Amino acid sequence: MSDDKTLLKVSDLSVNFRQGGKVTEAVKHISFSIQRGQTMALVGESGSGKSVSALSILKLLPYPAAEHPSGSVLFKGEELLDSDERDLRRVRGNDITMIFQEPMTSLNPLHTIEQQIGEILQIHQNMSESAARERTVELLEQVGIHDPAERLKSFPHQLSGGQRQRVMIAMALANKPDLLIADEPTTALDVTVQAQILALLKDLQNQYGMAILLITHDLGIVRNVADEVCVMQHGVIVESGVTADIFNNPQDEYTKMLLDAEPGGNPPETDYSAKPIMVARNLKVWFPIKRGFFRKTVGYVKAVDGIDVMVREGQTLGVVGESGSGKTTLGLAMLRMIQSEGEINYNGLAIENYDAKAMRPLRKDIQIVFQDPYGSLSPRMSVRQIVEEGLLIQEPDLGYEARVKRVASTLEEVGIDPATMDRYPHEFSGGQRQRIAIARAVVLEPKFIMLDEPTSALDMSVQAQIVDLLRDLQTRHDLSYIFISHDLKVVRALANEMIVLRRGNIVEQGSAKQIFENPKEDYTRALMAAAFDIEAPDEGIIEQ
Repeated sequence: MSDDKTLLKVSDLSVNFRQGGKVTEAVKHISFSIQRGQTMALVGESGSGKSVSALSILKLLPYPAAEHPSGSVLFKGEELLDSDERDLRRVRGNDITMIFQEPMTSLNPLHTIEQQIGEILQIHQNMSESAARERTVELLEQVGIHDPAERLKSFPHQLSGGQRQRVMIAMALANKPDLLIADEPTTALDVTVQAQILALLKDLQNQYGMAILLITHDLGIVRNVADEVCVMQHGVIVESGVTADIFNNPQDEYTKMLLDAEPGGNPPETDYSAKPIMVARNLKVWFPIKRGFFRKTVGYVKAVDGIDVMVREGQTLGVVGESGSGKTTLGLAMLRMIQSEGEINYNGLAIENYDAKAMRPLRKDIQIVFQDPYGSLSPRMSVRQIVEEGLLIQEPDLGYEARVKRVASTLEEVGIDPATMDRYPHEFSGGQRQRIAIARAVVLEPKFIMLDEPTSALDMSVQAQIVDLLRDLQTRHDLSYIFISHDLKVVRALANEMIVLRRGNIVEQGSAKQIFENPKEDYTRALMAAAFDIEAPDEGIIEQ
């Protein structure tokens, strides 16, 4: 293509981070260009240098700790790396804008939606307050927010994840940029919302004629939206080209690994004669809505509304649904970690009325693994202390040497070198931290484990490894799982039986194989369409 069509040209870009006397090479001599109206994807796992490369374009890295030993970033022929702050402010927010992975941390929690979008319009376009309000409503309508005028006074915490990301997109598009940098814009979202956001970006791109630099570790997204792809590993672009060529004929081994990284395999054989280990009947969790000076209850949020659930020994029950459907609330209620109504039976024991003290002896048999391994592991405790903590409570007579030996054998079983047990969580990768969290649960030799989105914060290849590990542990120890997830590809690889939740109610229930192969309900089919890129029955099934 001719130069007048080249919007952004990155040449020989390197990024180092200097801390004390130590220099870390984050990006090494990368080059790529983006044409007007084109979508370019930077793909790679965590730590590959994707986000650092993108942030370098607008010089948003923590300078002077960050430095560029080599490189050029030309935008419309203008060099950005040598630009001063005044020139960069003219480009930022006007010509190039950015949306980030987690909108809750990117939006100001103390400002309304109107204030946050209006501020951009008033600063960059010198609009009056009333004109900015009118344009904000128009932008919110464009990005698919229902009743946009009603949402102006809303704060970020009053919106769903998908709505917050739409607000971020509205902010990014306020000044009709030529280039939109989207840094993992859908990673924190449900598959259905993810599909909506990607379709929205594509529509807006066609409308505005803007280019998009998409940063992601999910190749499934790239296949559908990108024109060209650059695959990054350890700060280097290992392969680049037209999207179809990369997917159909990858040349680099790392690209092949990413393409093959989707969780695969089948769950252990389904045994319908296996004894039920955890049963809930007519389970309800209602949260009161209180209003007024006297905090009078005016209604209820029916997070779980009369559900019947059964998990068999050695089997996995997959619980799927969008955010807010009641998945985690259901799991926490079954484990007696929140108050509920209805019957809960564990291994023949009616536990629905057990308090914390009565449940303590059962905690050895009933364990939990959380979504975010970094948030669920204490940064002040070593790996040994984290894994052995349950043993100190549940098996107090176990001596120090026997305890350390048990910790070491459990770490080895989950794929962590026992020699590293005196290190701290921050010294491990995300996948390793999740293995440590699994070890903490498995060390007590439980019978039942609740897994709450244990792979959603991980790269695709690490997801596949964790799924293989969970399947292996289940077969070896005859474990029963309740596996909560919005990622249907992971559920398909693990679940024997499955329930689909929506607004606290079961939409569909039965054999996982049967539901995946022949879903009966429109809502389930819409979830499948979003997850597996097949034709959806009706776009109106899923709320925005």
